[in-house]
Amino acid sequence: MTIKILKGERAPNFSLLACDGKEYTFESFTGKGIVLFFYNKDNTPNCSKEAEDFSQHLHEFHNLGYEVVGVSPDSCETHKKFISKRDLSILLLSDENYSVASAYGSYGEKKLFAPASSGIIRSTFVIDQNRDVLLAEYHINVENHAQDILTFLTNISKAN
Repeated sequence: MTIKILKGERAPNFSLLACDGKEYTFESFTGKGIVLFFYNKDNTPNCSKEAEDFSQHLHEFHNLGYEVVGVSPDSCETHKKFISKRDLSILLLSDENYSVASAYGSYGEKKLFAPASSGIIRSTFVIDQNRDVLLAEYHINVENHAQDILTFLTNISKAN
C-alpha cells in the first residue's frame, strides 16, 4: 500500500538533479514555497500540457512567493529536450530511482488499465517555506490544474 502525504504534514526533504547539473533540496528554495508536481514522462500529451500550463503561469506563482518544480523519472538529458521542445520555464528534476516520488506517495500501483502496474501517480503538493504541506492532491486531472493551484494560492494569500 502506498503511503500518502497529507495536508498539515511536514514535506519530506529531497535531493535531486536538474538538467543544469545542480542538485536541488528544500534549502535551494529558502524563503519560498514550492508547488511540487510529479508526472509520468516528458513529451507525452498530458504531461506536456501540465508542464506548459505551469510554465505559462510561472510569473504569477513567483509573485505569490512560490517556485514550481516538476519531478519525473526521466533523465536530465530527456528533461533538456523536453524544456527546449516545449519552451518550458519551470524547473524539472530527475528522480530516476523513484526515491522522492515514493517518499511523497507518488509512486505505486496504478489500476487504470488491466493488469495493474506500478508507476508515477500524477500528484501535486503545495508546500510553504516552512515545509508544511498546504495541499496534497493525487490522481489529478491536468485540465485547468495549474490555474486551480494558482487560485488556491491566491486565496491563501488574501486570507493572510
